[in-house]
Amino acid sequence: MPKNMRTQRDETCVLCGGSGWRQVPGSAAQQVVRCECFAKAQVRSLVGAAEIPARYGDCDFGSFKTDGGQALAAAKIALQKWAAEYPLNRSGMLLIGPSGVGKTHLAVAALKEVIRKGIHARFCDYRELLKQIQNSYNPSVQATELDVLRPIFEAEVLLLDDLGAVKPSEWVWDTVSLVLNTRYNDNLATLITTNFIDGAASGVGPARASREETLGDRIGERMRSRLFEMCRLVQVVGKDYRQNFRAATR
Repeated sequence: MPKNMRTQRDETCVLCGGSGWRQVPGSAAQQVVRCECFAKAQVRSLVGAAEIPARYGDCDFGSFKTDGGQALAAAKIALQKWAAEYPLNRSGMLLIGPSGVGKTHLAVAALKEVIRKGIHARFCDYRELLKQIQNSYNPSVQATELDVLRPIFEAEVLLLDDLGAVKPSEWVWDTVSLVLNTRYNDNLATLITTNFIDGAASGVGPARASREETLGDRIGERMRSRLFEMCRLVQVVGKDYRQNFRAATR
């Protein structure tokens, strides 16, 4: 028997035989209910459709280590609470912090939790999105700008990773405005991660803000203000785990 056929048979649910329905034990009539494997298959399909990069495939709350850091523990609790309350609480979450502290890990963990509720969600890398939109302007490319943006607009929950990572320009600002305003107007939840500080939110003074680019510098002050209408701020502060990993592998 071919290997792929053996694998398919071996993975067939023993309770329902792969039909997705199982008989209710002890029922006089042949009553059936959805088998547990059906829900699991739906979740697997939704996870695949979310296009979470392989790098973050194993990210969940259980694997997120705070190493005793109070700020990281607080951020983890905030994301767990958000995921547990969704969709009763449809506000988004804005995760701000330096590189390597686990912002994307936490956001992906929350995304997976809402997917397990049957929610259609999507992971979107900010830089990759802008590249895809720019490529759509090439006449030789089949995809249009609307083709690129439609899944971003329609996802019930969107994870927009690394917001502000592209050098700002009028076109970048207009594109960010289009994405955020569309989701805001449609009352869709957005999880956002960014490495750029927010002076007003973090309490830093003008002197520091003048030396270090802020979120407002990267996406425009108007859109920065809109973000705080859409999202709750979560400060993610801790040690750069990437540096620790590199040091351990030398």
